[in-house]
Amino acid sequence: MTFARLVAIVAIAWLSVAPSGAADRRAPVVRVDHHVHLHAPAILAILPDYCASPGRASKCDADFTRPLAVADLRRAMDDAGIRRAQVMSTAYLAESPLMTALPPNHAAIVRAANDFTVGLARAQPARFSAYIGVNPLTPTALPEIAHWRGDRHVAGIKLHLANSRFDYHRPEQVRMLAGVVRAAASARWRIMIHMRHRAEGYGADEARIFVSKVLPAARGTTVQIAHLAGWGGVDSATLAALGVFAETCEHDRPRCANLYFDLAAIRPESVPDRDKAALVGLMRRIGLRHFVPASDWPFMRDLRAYYAGLRMLPLSDTEWRKVARNVVR
Repeated sequence: MTFARLVAIVAIAWLSVAPSGAADRRAPVVRVDHHVHLHAPAILAILPDYCASPGRASKCDADFTRPLAVADLRRAMDDAGIRRAQVMSTAYLAESPLMTALPPNHAAIVRAANDFTVGLARAQPARFSAYIGVNPLTPTALPEIAHWRGDRHVAGIKLHLANSRFDYHRPEQVRMLAGVVRAAASARWRIMIHMRHRAEGYGADEARIFVSKVLPAARGTTVQIAHLAGWGGVDSATLAALGVFAETCEHDRPRCANLYFDLAAIRPESVPDRDKAALVGLMRRIGLRHFVPASDWPFMRDLRAYYAGLRMLPLSDTEWRKVARNVVR
């Protein structure tokens, strides 16, 4: 065999594996998506009124209102190689103060929506974990927790503070939120919180209130902060809030032992390089084991493309593989 022929054979062999290797570097396989939604029929029925309410500051996203089914979610997961998903109930929408008038049967809608989500986990426990949803500022929040307490198919609770019009600077609301967190921890559920509450007036001060007044109520239970303490993308407010968590973890590591941040709807392709670099710096200070893969499906409809896009964050291959494999405990 001539030297030239040998070189050609080696080159062909390398080219045959190079695309696969490059793909692996771009988007290591994510096995668990920690943040997806699937509206229950009871919620789909009220979405037109919810989205048309003058109390909303913006229009509803088309993906938010599309009547998707569990088969659509399974298909998206299968296409991306995702084995499990944490499904967040959107029951809290039925009692959102963003609506000028709540449906007269709002408590029944909350129950039906949570029953739908728990039913997904009951029917397919190998694929779905169910998180019930409540508005922590309503009288129905604690009774709803009590109703589901002890149900082995309930993995956690989802709290959406922006949708609840929560105000960190109203002590009575902070106490109510802490009480709901305490009740969920007592039920031994994971707690998932969308903690950013509005477009303006959010940042380090609000994160400090959360760390000092709300997080202790979890009593060591797993707490997952949605959207890296923001609500999608990365901006100065998100970085300021996440910076408070970095300071907390550096000075009191045990407080962060069961604290996680999800990467839902980050969309790094739309984030300036300086903000991506700042985010990764904060992730390293907090510790990469505290960050978990998440999408916010169906807002991120193509899960394979979304996770490939996350590779634009300036993490090393080794760091990204670690994050991609992380699972909340």
